[in-house]
Amino acid sequence: MEEQKPRKGRLRRAAGCGCLVMVAAALVIIGLFIGAFAPQLYYRFWLYPRQAAVWREYAETRQPVSLKTEWTEYRGVMHSHSHISHDSEVQFPEIVEALHKAKCQFIFMTDHVVDGKADYSLGWKGIHDGILFVRGFEMQEGFMPWGLPDDTVFSQDDDPAELARRIRELGGVLALGHTEAPRPWDIPEIDAMEIYNIHTDMIFNMVVKNSRIETVKDLVINSFAYPEQAFRGMFDVWTLRTLTQKWDVLSTYRKLTPIAANDCHQNVGVRAVYTAQDTLLILDTGHNDPEKKIREFRLNFLTRLPLRLLFGKLTPDKQLFRIDLDPYERSSRFVNTHLLAEELSEPALLDALRAGRSFIAFNLIADAEGFIFVAEDGATQVTLGERIALSPELTLRAASPLPCQFTLLRNGKSIASHDGDTFEFAVSQPGKYRIEAALPMPGEITYTGDGAAIGMAPWVLTNTIEVLAPEVGAATAWDNDDTAAAEPTVALE
Repeated sequence: MEEQKPRKGRLRRAAGCGCLVMVAAALVIIGLFIGAFAPQLYYRFWLYPRQAAVWREYAETRQPVSLKTEWTEYRGVMHSHSHISHDSEVQFPEIVEALHKAKCQFIFMTDHVVDGKADYSLGWKGIHDGILFVRGFEMQEGFMPWGLPDDTVFSQDDDPAELARRIRELGGVLALGHTEAPRPWDIPEIDAMEIYNIHTDMIFNMVVKNSRIETVKDLVINSFAYPEQAFRGMFDVWTLRTLTQKWDVLSTYRKLTPIAANDCHQNVGVRAVYTAQDTLLILDTGHNDPEKKIREFRLNFLTRLPLRLLFGKLTPDKQLFRIDLDPYERSSRFVNTHLLAEELSEPALLDALRAGRSFIAFNLIADAEGFIFVAEDGATQVTLGERIALSPELTLRAASPLPCQFTLLRNGKSIASHDGDTFEFAVSQPGKYRIEAALPMPGEITYTGDGAAIGMAPWVLTNTIEVLAPEVGAATAWDNDDTAAAEPTVALE
């Protein structure tokens, strides 16, 4: 009996030591996890819940705007891809469903060329279930031509200057995409340019800022609980600021309609497919080519059984699961180009693009429908992209469906700001005037004339209204043909 007591005591001590070791190991693991994912856990339990609450508040409190123009506002997606592109599998009926959810009325396609050709007989055109489709392609030098006849076929190898002339002759509109890269700005037929692109933002964050791992960690930790906030987390205000500065420089001598690029692909994600060879094929979501697989695992009894329990009967080519980090609907709602037009038709929207009746809005955080910016002189009113002569009564007016911080810029420089849901400014000098609007938002930052504004998110950026010196008169037509210039020196840093 006496020998058993020391033995039991040693066992208790050993068990106690084992428990302490396990607790210590658990604490070390927890500490390492918290250290490795500290920013993402901060987002998960503090920042994203607060942002989500603010987004809900904005959705519930927005009010109609009383200031109006003669035009109808349409919201849509510029720069988008379908199954015609090599890096997207999204079918047109899926796009319609996504755009309805994103509250869009139009989409300007920019599919990648097929076998080196931009064939304008491909894809949907016209209105489908309330959504207007405009055919287009993404070509060399960032060319995105829209509004071409159905029998048009361009070659990827066409000379850019000659191609631009042909687009203009055929009645098309030419926009430039990915304007963070060098572009042939000396071509006079360019009508529009991207001042924001989701893909550019992602690349800037993940490559230039070397935050690829941090971005992936954020998506892993937060993409299920707060998918929209995690997607917004890839936004970097410096990308937007850099491209708007480039646009301001170019706009000093020519007219360029600002657009936002959604760059929809729905190809950032992963899926698993069971194959006839009794393997589990792991693919990304932008293609269906087994040769481009991420991994492939040969199954056996032990690995096949849990798959059957989770996903049912295994049949060849059955997709077991799919995770999309950039679903079409989310990309379509992240940012939008708003056009002021006579009607929802391709000719009317192309006319709006040429005329410059556009503003961009980050509608994922708050719906900007109804936002307006005009210049008024007695009975005369002009709006985005238009011109008016300077006079003693000339006043700039803006109105918003939500209280925001208005910043007025003249020739790219901030000259006035105001908080509220309306803004007025008496004009005393000629120049090109535009509005930037920002909303209070935890964890975000924007830039104003006084520098960085912490806790404010960029929301709306309008095209310019040009105020002419009285002796010039209120001419309405623009001519870019004599405004050739070199690439602006502004660049991403």
